[in-house]
Amino acid sequence: MSTPSAAQLHSVNPATGKIIRSFDELDDAAIQQHISEVDASQKNWMNRSFSERSEKMRTTAAILRADADRFSRLMAEEMGKPLSQGKAEAEKCAWVCEYYAKNAPLYLQDEPAETEAEKSYIHYSPIGVIFAVMPWNFPFWQVFRFAAGAVMAGNGVVLKHAENVTGCSLAIEQVFKDAAFPDNLFRSLVITKNKAGQVITHPAVKAVTLTGSVEAGRAVAALAGGALKKSVMELGGSDPYIVLADAHMDDAVSKCVGSRLLNSGQTCISAKRFIVEEKIFDDFVQKFVLEMKSKTMGNPLDDPDIGPQARADLRDNLHRQVVDSIEKGAKILLGGEIPKREGFFYPPTVLADITRDMPVFSEETFGPVAAVIKAKSEEDAIDIANDSPFGLGAAIFTRDIEKGERIAREKLHAGSCFVNDFVKSDPRLPFGGIKLSGYGRELHTYGAREFTNVKSVYVGRSK
Repeated sequence: MSTPSAAQLHSVNPATGKIIRSFDELDDAAIQQHISEVDASQKNWMNRSFSERSEKMRTTAAILRADADRFSRLMAEEMGKPLSQGKAEAEKCAWVCEYYAKNAPLYLQDEPAETEAEKSYIHYSPIGVIFAVMPWNFPFWQVFRFAAGAVMAGNGVVLKHAENVTGCSLAIEQVFKDAAFPDNLFRSLVITKNKAGQVITHPAVKAVTLTGSVEAGRAVAALAGGALKKSVMELGGSDPYIVLADAHMDDAVSKCVGSRLLNSGQTCISAKRFIVEEKIFDDFVQKFVLEMKSKTMGNPLDDPDIGPQARADLRDNLHRQVVDSIEKGAKILLGGEIPKREGFFYPPTVLADITRDMPVFSEETFGPVAAVIKAKSEEDAIDIANDSPFGLGAAIFTRDIEKGERIAREKLHAGSCFVNDFVKSDPRLPFGGIKLSGYGRELHTYGAREFTNVKSVYVGRSK
């Protein structure tokens, strides 16, 4: 009796639509073996000193910088990221590694607690093997954003990356090997989503972290919850950018367009709904459309402003959202048509006359599509911004800094609220969302402590 051939995962160049490499999926026995090997390696790693952990994390940063050209080309070929943006991504990964190499020993040191005991304190100990389910849009950053803090805390990692960036996934595993971390501390599992359940339920896996869609988050969180394992979910967003009448117009337009088109619009925290006070609405829209129109679109290896969408189905769903919104009354000001060329390209697109029942308002638009919305007042703008099932990021533009800060702090419903700048992740700030955008936090202190046992140690007085 013949053994059935293994399923294959394919990397498809989104600029051409052609398969560039294929990978055999791991069978069940290999998956179990890899997890057991990571478990054994983690038990060794957790006893290493912080100085040794930091040294290896700094080596990781050096490798990421030295090989940034190669990594950026890999990202361009597998998911369409323009080369300069891929290099910036590799640099940001190096930054987060250096950040945790320096700060994790401080974040994870014992904290004294005042009690009647001889001594009492809080101790942060690693919990074991973490299963990471990561997306394709920032194929290096999404992994290192979580892994740098988790590994510095003493944990091990098994990664199930998006199928279309399997080459990036294996490259990240090699970075950890080249940095001389213990063998098998970080393993990339070449599997489809159908095999994720057996990873989650493996007894050595102690927690799950996912960055992805709401649908994926629900499925993985349900499995993790059923196994009583901790999970962190960083899900979608429909980030509102409020532009008040007193905003610096040119600065607001530049940053709004920059946020909407970063990574060809395929960013959870990119600006998606632009809510502008009616006094300046027409002026803003005119300048916004001209700025969007000026951006170049092309092969990511030529380093344009905008590359292709990562997959055909993603491009087609984006176009469906545009078409459905137009059918409901949206006015198209720019773009909105699939170009007649090979690859999965979609042009910068601007829609106006938006109502709340349209997909470009109520759904996450993962691509270079902007919905511009007129607000009657500051209060109306805030109401429109918060009328969303998502709560990942939000921004407000105003010359009145105190007012902008008050609105960001007290009025906007999101995990990250920026004033006069576009929302971005930064190792120095916690990152995560509320509502359908998920729960849990990465980066800053929280990224180091998220996957630890926050242990109370109480030493009574001897008699």
